Amino acid sequence: MTTAYDVKILSTGAYVPGEPLDNPTLEKFVGPLPDDVLEGIQVKTRYWMIDPATGEHRINNSRMAERASRQALERAGVEPDELDLIVVCTATPEYTLPNVATTLQHYLGLESVAAIEIRGACAGWVQALDLARRQLADGTARTALVVGSEAGSPVLAPHFLDKDPARVRMRDRLTLYTFGDGAGAVVMRAEPAGESADEFAFVNACVGGLRKPGMEIIGGGTDVPQAEQLRRRQLIQMKIDVPGTSTFGPQVFVRAIQEMAQKDGRTLGEFDAIVLPEGNADYFADEFESAGLSTEDIQALNGRIVENLADVGATGSAAVPLSLDAGWTSGRIRPGDRIVLLGIEASRYVYTGLSLTWQAPLPA
Repeated sequence: MTTAYDVKILSTGAYVPGEPLDNPTLEKFVGPLPDDVLEGIQVKTRYWMIDPATGEHRINNSRMAERASRQALERAGVEPDELDLIVVCTATPEYTLPNVATTLQHYLGLESVAAIEIRGACAGWVQALDLARRQLADGTARTALVVGSEAGSPVLAPHFLDKDPARVRMRDRLTLYTFGDGAGAVVMRAEPAGESADEFAFVNACVGGLRKPGMEIIGGGTDVPQAEQLRRRQLIQMKIDVPGTSTFGPQVFVRAIQEMAQKDGRTLGEFDAIVLPEGNADYFADEFESAGLSTEDIQALNGRIVENLADVGATGSAAVPLSLDAGWTSGRIRPGDRIVLLGIEASRYVYTGLSLTWQAPLPA
């Protein structure tokens, strides 16, 4: 006989490294961006795990994941040894193997636990959350830790280190001003379901399978021989199709949010919060109407999007959990709210969304 379980998020945790790196300070290292471009991306501060003056690493990806995890565990009143499952999403691990999930397990002092890593970015953490939710719901595990952690600054550093800021290419500056590092985590638990068990809805698709990638991180893999990689201008390079992501990204969002509402059986106006890390950025939101979102739905989004892009930048795998943490700890997300967690990833234009009823009381 199969027992049904009710899955709840007990708490969130967040970590960003070092001191905030604001735009005037960043300009000293990488040169300026035009004011209208800065206004468009809306990032005012970001946090980097590297020292921007030297490139020295001050922390690593797995340690950031540990900091966010320990905060989430403490807020939930859960000890690390109560965990049955750890799921981590990242696109910037320290090593190919061992993966970040098992390294985090080591840092938490756990001899044995189910540990899974998803290699993804902005959309991957919601995939990780749903994977954990399903294992909790079917009784495979009882308590899970789901983490998104990203360390993009080491990839960005070669664009400006040891260079005259005036000679940093404008397209590289756009990337440098946009991205930040950090980690976010949630603790989830399953209890035998009662009469009022929460209902979840999940959507996930890659809609850019035949398109040019919107973002690529090239190097350190097996695409060409290592000797050929070493001859490249940069060992690891981040490439972004700015025109493509600016025009197609909003279309991906519109498809995702419409499918999410349909799957959940609600209109957008019936959700209390939509956690979408880049949802208020001008280059994104200004295109909603042309991407097919109705005037009514655009109006419904006003006041419902929860994000902290201006404070932390675009943080890849950490973006959704960091935004969720900011929404919960600020009181924007409250018990009983019906919320959507939505991730949009430019690499091959992946979207993923999960709707749930928030049950965690406001943190002390």
